[in-house]
Amino acid sequence: MHALIVTSHPNQDAHTHRVADQLAQGIIATGYHTAEKADLAAEGFDPRFTLSDHQLFNGQGVATPDVLAEQQRLDRADALVLVYPVYWWSFPAQLKGWIDRVFIAGWAFDEEDGQLVKRLGHLPVHLVAIGAAETRTFLRRGYFASMRNQIDNGIFDFCGAPVVTSELLLSGDEGYPESHYRLAQQLGQRVFAHQE
Repeated sequence: MHALIVTSHPNQDAHTHRVADQLAQGIIATGYHTAEKADLAAEGFDPRFTLSDHQLFNGQGVATPDVLAEQQRLDRADALVLVYPVYWWSFPAQLKGWIDRVFIAGWAFDEEDGQLVKRLGHLPVHLVAIGAAETRTFLRRGYFASMRNQIDNGIFDFCGAPVVTSELLLSGDEGYPESHYRLAQQLGQRVFAHQE
């Protein structure tokens, strides 16, 4: 099986990329599965939701080549893994723009006879958020619960993609950063466990 690991961080030496790389190694180490890393920052993905994106969202026009390429990359995947830094209690703008532009009506979801049709039930999702605040802050303010509601439910459940894993890794975690790398390796080894 094949996993698509998507990340968006402009610094190639960032902890986010190291965690994503360890996760990919965990997937490959099983000896049965493959992984592809989509580095939106390095690839220069344009997150701007333009007039043509708006028209496409409303069922007019055709998808641009960059959006089609991302949908095809997702269509080849048996699992989607997002590894991302927490910016303002959510995705980085580029990753959010990727969702906005790629997860569109007619591909990720649709409406038939006034009913929502969720089209991504075949795509299990694993989320790994990386934050700099302390656990107390996330708990006290309810930020992680808000993120899960917005991302896990608001995006992926809306499209029918089951969220299998939703992790929050923080710089204050015991054994940081090595503990994050070990956890990423373990997560990689389990990405397809529920499908085997």
